[in-house]
Amino acid sequence: MSWFEEHRFLWTPPIANAMDQMMEGKSIILITDHDRQWFAHYITSSLNKRSQDRPMIPVVCIDALYPHYDHISGGESIDMLVDMLDITYKGDYFFWYIGRGDDRRADIAKRSTNSLLWIMNENFQNALILQSYDPLIDIKLLQLYRLFDKTLNAVLFGEINVRE
Repeated sequence: MSWFEEHRFLWTPPIANAMDQMMEGKSIILITDHDRQWFAHYITSSLNKRSQDRPMIPVVCIDALYPHYDHISGGESIDMLVDMLDITYKGDYFFWYIGRGDDRRADIAKRSTNSLLWIMNENFQNALILQSYDPLIDIKLLQLYRLFDKTLNAVLFGEINVRE
């Protein structure tokens, strides 16, 4: 993961914020662009696998909550979706977006200040910036997920405190 050295300072604040939200009991609403849907499936099947010796983490893909998400256009449609999520989760959720910044699916996560963003091909404040055209992007995403998972374990078991 030598490539990660230049990204580590961009990694810490958003991951600390996400870990803090998870420790508060918030659910993760996972959103990806179409090219990364395989990664959403990987995350949802790996995060709570039976071999994990830790509490289960509430995570769900937005596609499972609202399969017609690709037909949402404009702020009013996004507001209606957010209203549904607020009712369903009583406001105790945050978005985790992974994908290109110019994808319509990114719009909902970008509107929330508490989102965890792994944005590609675009600079965005408080986001980990990646490049979709990188030939090793899939490997890098898997490495980032592994680091995320290890960080989650460390937070859950009191090895690190994200609030300090």
